[in-house]
Amino acid sequence: MPASAYMNDVQQAFFRQRLLDQRSELQRRISEEFGELREQEPVSDPADLGSAEEQRQWQLRLLEREKKLLDKIDEALERLARGEYGWCSETGEPIGLRRLLLRPTASLCVEAKERQEQRERHIRDVRGNPNG
Repeated sequence: MPASAYMNDVQQAFFRQRLLDQRSELQRRISEEFGELREQEPVSDPADLGSAEEQRQWQLRLLEREKKLLDKIDEALERLARGEYGWCSETGEPIGLRRLLLRPTASLCVEAKERQEQRERHIRDVRGNPNG
């Protein structure tokens, strides 16, 4: 495919639909999880109380992760609407169809993402090292 065909109308429509489908599925799962949390019966047995609380905390962490993904999907849809989808927000280079197929919410090309992860590791290492 020629570079000029990258992120053409067909590709944009494909990714828009893919993101909308992902968003719809995610919203359905979040709604079900909230419903399960609301329907949980109060537990009086101390042994069961610990298990129930652990399960509740796990569900809340899952909901938090899903909410973050929902935010990323919304951001990707906004980039699509502005004509910026598929282009690296750091370098301006194409992200690439293969990467977008694997991670439709990607906003960085592979090289920029690797640099970001190296910076994050460096910051974690510095913070984790009391001498550094």
